[in-house]
Amino acid sequence: MTKTKEVLIRCEGLSKIYRMGGQEVRALHDVTLDVYKGEYLSVMGPSGSGKSTLFNMIGALDRPTCGAVTIGGVNLTTLTSLQLAFIRNHYIGYIFQAFNLIPSLTALRNVMLPLLFSGMDSHSAHRRAQEVLSEVGLEHRFNHRPDELSGGQQQRVAIARGLAMKPSIMLADEPTANLDLHTGEEIINILRVLADDHDVTVITATHDHKMLDKSDRILWIKDGGIDRLEERSNLDIRVGRVEVE
Repeated sequence: MTKTKEVLIRCEGLSKIYRMGGQEVRALHDVTLDVYKGEYLSVMGPSGSGKSTLFNMIGALDRPTCGAVTIGGVNLTTLTSLQLAFIRNHYIGYIFQAFNLIPSLTALRNVMLPLLFSGMDSHSAHRRAQEVLSEVGLEHRFNHRPDELSGGQQQRVAIARGLAMKPSIMLADEPTANLDLHTGEEIINILRVLADDHDVTVITATHDHKMLDKSDRILWIKDGGIDRLEERSNLDIRVGRVEVE
């Protein structure tokens, strides 16, 4: 399945309840899941199923009501807000459907920004930003602003920004949703290379069957819980259809 069976992320009895207007909304319920180092895991589920909440738990953006998330053996529920910020900055990369680039900054400066926030000196940040932009094929676009780039190029900048701190985990939320077929396939291949060649654990929320085809495993979330978890090799994936072989 994957080239390593080392567990990097462990969710144990993970639940999240939001209180809204005096009512309780159960976003996650008793989710237990191991994710391996260097694995490419795709997460599927309808709107409101709990995908985003699970991402927020794994990404150290929110705390569970009960249960725990551990990354590399570190229990996130025991950390302070400052420690969680350190985890987010140094170990987790994020890729968003809407790219979330700063319009007034060049591709280079967009990628440099998280490095500078982490305390890296300007020279080192500049060099690292050039390095990761080149890795995603944008070595000739360093000084272009987002409005001077195609959608696929903007998503590559977003991937480079996510890679800048050399994360162990990359969380991608519908990264191909706003892209055409060819460009989407290019982005999927970049993510696959991250898992295969850089040992980055890639977790992506998607409805794109091309992304499912590149996955090691596919997780279905329904009503806040795990509905199914399948090895890619056990599935017959075609456009518009996924069946267990």
